Amino acid sequence: MDRQVRRLAVALGVMFVILFAQLNYLQVFAASSIFNNPANEKRRIIQDFQVRRGEIVARDGHTVLADSVPTSGALKFLRRYPQGSLYAHITGFDSLVFGATRLESTYNDFLGARATELLPSTIEDEILNRPKRGGTVVTTIDPKLQQVAEHALSQAVTNGGAVAALDPRTGEVLALVSIPSFDPNPLSTHNPKGIRAAMKQLKPRSPKTPLLSNATDQLFPPGSTFKLVDTAAALEAGLTPSSKFPNPPQLTLPQTTHKLSNFGGEHCAGGASTITLEEALVESCNVTFAEIGLKLGTARLFDQARKFGFAGHVDFDVPFSEGRFPSPSDVPDNSPGLAFSAIGQQDVAANPLQMALVGAAIGNGGLEMQPHLVRQILDPQGVPIRTIGPTEFGRPISGRTAAIETKLMEQVVQRGTGTAAQIPGVPVAGKTGTAETPGGKPHAWFVAFAPAQHPRIAVAVVVLNGGSLGSEATGGRVAAPIARAVIEAALKG
Repeated sequence: MDRQVRRLAVALGVMFVILFAQLNYLQVFAASSIFNNPANEKRRIIQDFQVRRGEIVARDGHTVLADSVPTSGALKFLRRYPQGSLYAHITGFDSLVFGATRLESTYNDFLGARATELLPSTIEDEILNRPKRGGTVVTTIDPKLQQVAEHALSQAVTNGGAVAALDPRTGEVLALVSIPSFDPNPLSTHNPKGIRAAMKQLKPRSPKTPLLSNATDQLFPPGSTFKLVDTAAALEAGLTPSSKFPNPPQLTLPQTTHKLSNFGGEHCAGGASTITLEEALVESCNVTFAEIGLKLGTARLFDQARKFGFAGHVDFDVPFSEGRFPSPSDVPDNSPGLAFSAIGQQDVAANPLQMALVGAAIGNGGLEMQPHLVRQILDPQGVPIRTIGPTEFGRPISGRTAAIETKLMEQVVQRGTGTAAQIPGVPVAGKTGTAETPGGKPHAWFVAFAPAQHPRIAVAVVVLNGGSLGSEATGGRVAAPIARAVIEAALKG
């Protein structure tokens, strides 16, 4: 009899262990795959909209970029974007039809109350029989700078542009603006037909869809702003600001009869037979930097660009297309392609955030910080459950090189092509760029940081196709004033 009881007890114990293991497997290990199974799509959607999705807010904790409000329908909450298009390329959208994008996607588990860190508050919500509440995502964005950048850029563009600003010391992105933009609200309604109609309007048959950010997604020739990378490579190779180079009005390119000219066909240094590295950067001489590129070779320039984040991978909270620079196998030394690549043309491409990282690394003593858009995640009670601090991306240049290049960039603003970025009482370091395009209207660029010796902000601006000045545009005339406005707002309020 005792043996039978023991056998029954063992059998019941084994069955209990199996049941317990199966329950835990379904709730913990297989929960995600079951939840995302296509067969459960309708149930998943309804369940998603029973959750009061968490807010996305600016760094001040008060400016709301995204929130959710109750409804009387089957879908209990409606996602809203109170600022409309101003933050669309940061927040993205959470759509009944098209799903979540950008921060809404990256932090979906926190916003949608599925992260394990939110389990205590989720259990409390269930016990009290109230809707689950998601966590709050606190971004690094300064709403004042975002508004200033958007306003200044909108006054200059006709065909689009972008601004990226960050703190060189921490990598926190302070402003990220792209024009054209879009309003996420029509994409977050509960009307599938209306959502599809809104999306159709945002997807024209061209690459210029407002859904893509000119600040992070799209790549453009950086023009002479890429000379910052050339200068870094030259200084790291042992050259100095006083190193001299031949100064012809045009450069006959290797293996061809074609010639490369300075902007506007000018002869730098007043027509002198030689020019220093310092004067070449201050005057932004294409001929000199093409010579420097040919002298250094593709491998050295490629390696320097890669250290800054080109042709590699840079972790970021929203989609980010890293800059391109041709590898040695793509562009051999002593070729016309290398000469043009050295001046930011040919196969070189970047977006404003990539170029802002270059400027930030120079201003931060050669230390490049990982860019990030989120500072903290809070639970529904406002208690921090995750904090994202500064992370080192790399050290693309030495402190000595950074200090020298900073002084050269100061000269660009004081007496060179970037004088439009001058701010009384604030030393600004910068570099202009005017990138040629197939349509003939150049992209106007400017990269800067300030105060020059201990920068608190680094900015990159691109105005596509010259903005209102069209083919007459230069980076100094069009983009530099926008950067100045953002820097002034950051430093002087």
